[in-house]
Amino acid sequence: MQRERLEQLLSADDKTSAAALAALHAGASYVVWDGTTPARSLARVYGRRLKHTLRKGIETSGLEQTVQLLNRYGGPVQLGQIRATDRSWIFMLFLNPAGGTLVACTGVRQSQPTPPPSDAP
Repeated sequence: MQRERLEQLLSADDKTSAAALAALHAGASYVVWDGTTPARSLARVYGRRLKHTLRKGIETSGLEQTVQLLNRYGGPVQLGQIRATDRSWIFMLFLNPAGGTLVACTGVRQSQPTPPPSDAP
């Protein structure tokens, strides 16, 4: 999928899509995988992730709404991912099988790695 097309799909007015779009504009890497997965299966997986992130205090964006949207959508979805250039956020995209409509978008803040110890005295 072309970057410009993905940017068009993310032009919704919700904050998660806006954040994913801003990451793309800032040069984020992205991928849209071939094939589809049943939306309801993904709703169960992301429902468990929602519980996990709440329990661990991990910052997310749009995750609860994504679970609801995937449950309602019901059909197969194509998956995509946007990784912010600073690797602070990863956004997961759920597209209709033809890739022409954004079904849902969620983001999760990535934990920052601890810098390696300095060898300086």
